[in-house]
Amino acid sequence: MLQQMRSARFVIIVWIVIAGAFIGGFLFAQTSGLLGRTTVTPTTAVAKVNGQEIRYSDFVRTYQEEIQNQQQGGGRSLSEDDIRRIQNATFDRMVMDVLLQQQYERRGIVVTNDEIKQYASFAPPPWVQSAPELQTEGQFDMQKYQRLLSSSYAKQTGLLANLEQYYRTEIPRRKLLDQIASGIYVTDAELWRIWRDQHDSAQASFVAFRPQVDSAATKSISDADLRAYFDKHKDEFHRPGRAVLTVVEIPRVVSAADSAAIREHATALRNQIVGGAKFEDVAKRESADSGSGARGGDLGRGAKGRFVAPFESAAYALKVGEISQPVLTQFGYHLIRVDDRKGDTLALHHILLRIQPSDSNEARIDKKADDLSKIAANAEQGAKLDTAAKRLGLQTLKIVASEDEPASYDGRAIPSVSAWAFGGAHVGETSELFDDESGYYLARLDSISEGGEPRFENVKSAVRDQVARARALDRLAPKAQQLADAAASSGLEAAAAQQKLEVQHSPLFTRGTFVPGIGQFNEAVGTAFGLPVQAVSAPVRTSDALFVLRVDKRVQADSAAWLKQQPQQRQARMQQLQQQRVQMFLQDVRQSAKIDDRRKLINASQRRAES
Repeated sequence: MLQQMRSARFVIIVWIVIAGAFIGGFLFAQTSGLLGRTTVTPTTAVAKVNGQEIRYSDFVRTYQEEIQNQQQGGGRSLSEDDIRRIQNATFDRMVMDVLLQQQYERRGIVVTNDEIKQYASFAPPPWVQSAPELQTEGQFDMQKYQRLLSSSYAKQTGLLANLEQYYRTEIPRRKLLDQIASGIYVTDAELWRIWRDQHDSAQASFVAFRPQVDSAATKSISDADLRAYFDKHKDEFHRPGRAVLTVVEIPRVVSAADSAAIREHATALRNQIVGGAKFEDVAKRESADSGSGARGGDLGRGAKGRFVAPFESAAYALKVGEISQPVLTQFGYHLIRVDDRKGDTLALHHILLRIQPSDSNEARIDKKADDLSKIAANAEQGAKLDTAAKRLGLQTLKIVASEDEPASYDGRAIPSVSAWAFGGAHVGETSELFDDESGYYLARLDSISEGGEPRFENVKSAVRDQVARARALDRLAPKAQQLADAAASSGLEAAAAQQKLEVQHSPLFTRGTFVPGIGQFNEAVGTAFGLPVQAVSAPVRTSDALFVLRVDKRVQADSAAWLKQQPQQRQARMQQLQQQRVQMFLQDVRQSAKIDDRRKLINASQRRAES
């Protein structure tokens, strides 16, 4: 009896433990918002970095602050692509901050109050050094800065608190990077090798054997061969996420009458300025270039090549102080004033008036966009997009988008649809209506594949192409070898003529130069610097061709010129190596970290909760 009771009690305890674990996990999922049945809470983690959580609320607050800063600075609203870029950069920065803090703790790196005082007194941060009130004749004035630090104003305005917060983050970072980058030394031999790589030159004659890939042979490659090649070259097939979208566009069409009206307005503004109105005031009121418009149209000083051709031609034809007639570019009509000229350098102001549809035309476009949105926006049935396009007489565009890259079609940017596709949308779903200065856009997600570690099924066609090219090069190898053998005795030109092949001649090139007909940074370029002059090479294989080449001329780097600049080269190389070591360290820290990124899970959960 007692044994039966003990057994029953044991079963009950086990069930309590199981139920407790289930309920705890269920409650966590519920309160975290990851099941999509409740909103995300303040304690929801957007990521775990080596077990340390980054709160979703902190992530949202941080990227929203950056979005606000960029909107205010740029004077424009941001697209979904812009927002996604900011979110990714914010996430990466927050992850790295956690990883760096973990490194500080592991290495025992701390910052003392005395260190903060020393840095604050004698090494002010860049945002302090650029403050206008701390300048004297255009240069940062250390005495003004130190007087400010000792004043009550510095404490009252929060400057001292901001400096302390800055240095508590910056000083440990500097200590860590100093540890990582210490002990680097550059030998004279390495500096001379770098100089030679940049200044040795060669000239070559060559015959190129380029493969013709046979479609029938390509199709006959077995899956086993493709799989074997993929397993051996997997790193070559890493791709970003890929989405195929159908997009309906309603362009903002500008008529000749619209353009004429904007030109007439630009002429009227010019007359106002010539009549006595201040250019800067008109620019602040009228210019569509929000960046320069806020500064009264000031474009600063610069040399030729800064601007598009029509603008630059008009600007260089003006006298100092003269106001141009309206100048048409792809951005609209400009009024230009030259403030100063020194040689090819100009200081300029301008006013930009964009050419936009008239109110009546704009109303028609908006009405069509509203109709499109009512029929197909945010639809679960993808066919609604086709129905809307047909009913409204709109063209559909097929677009392939890559993750974290804005979509484009025929060289034109298509805003926001890529960020939407990779933000948790599912196949067959249509987006909300997006718009920018060029028009309105509605997208349907037709297919999507994840990026990162490649799957054989997703890259099979690309593997097939590479295997087919490699086999085509194999078939050319005997012909290339035959030419090389004949050229060794009769010369390259005679051997090529015998086989009815063309000999091409390169210009002088360095190891880093792009060589017409040969390419850049490949085996053929390297051969040109290792082969004796007038010698003919064996067949040299690159990724897309076979070459038989002869070095006609080689010019050695000037050692006297190298010695003259060696100190500057050594300093630059040291800085480069230090930066490389730091970057490699940070990459290794990131790659070796255990990072649980929950952004897509949270986004999908929120989308389900909203549907």
